[in-house]
Amino acid sequence: MLEVNKLNVFYGKSQALRDVSLRVEEKEIVALVGTNGAGKTTLLNTISGLLHPASGSVEFLGERIDRLAPHRVTQLGICQIPEGRKLFSEMTVRDNLEMGAYSSAAWKRKKETLERVYQLFPVLKERRNQSAKKLSGGERQMVAIGRGLMSSPRLCMFDEPSYGLAPKLFSEVLEVIKQLRGQGITIFLVEQNVRNTLEVADRAYVLENGQIVLEGKGRDLLQNELVKKAYLGL
Repeated sequence: MLEVNKLNVFYGKSQALRDVSLRVEEKEIVALVGTNGAGKTTLLNTISGLLHPASGSVEFLGERIDRLAPHRVTQLGICQIPEGRKLFSEMTVRDNLEMGAYSSAAWKRKKETLERVYQLFPVLKERRNQSAKKLSGGERQMVAIGRGLMSSPRLCMFDEPSYGLAPKLFSEVLEVIKQLRGQGITIFLVEQNVRNTLEVADRAYVLENGQIVLEGKGRDLLQNELVKKAYLGL
């Protein structure tokens, strides 16, 4: 579904990604783990069209997308759930959700998609007329996920969904991610909470200093000595 090939990305003269290559197959949960500053968000922003690479390519469903504008990438079926949720705090829950259905095709399906979001997160239906600033951290994450789903994505990319959440709430988010995969949505999960993430991932990549240094099945990487020493404190 998604193929990244030898991607090089710069901020000015500073190189953020070096020859990054990875793939995401349909209906997989693929994880990208690493510490802060490794280049994880840079990769997501490049896939989304917010950044353009100096060299290399990104293909989605066989179409090259690394020179497309962000709205075109979204229209093709990719959504990004940003780190920190980035909600419009003065707007209602429902208004925040509907912001995700801005494309004409998604807007036509807005009503039925909104009901599916409410089925996934019943509390959001109860609070649909409340302003987002009154929500808890976990509820804000639900809104951010729901807003992404309003675009009817085929590939959903999560950027640090554990950010600011208690471990129990992050476990609940992972359960939602597994539900989405069960509904046919492919997941690309970017996280620094390595243990929990690798436990749910079909496959995973480890990113260090802008380079992929390891890849394999999620649970296999939990037994890797580098991962245990560098990320699990074992």
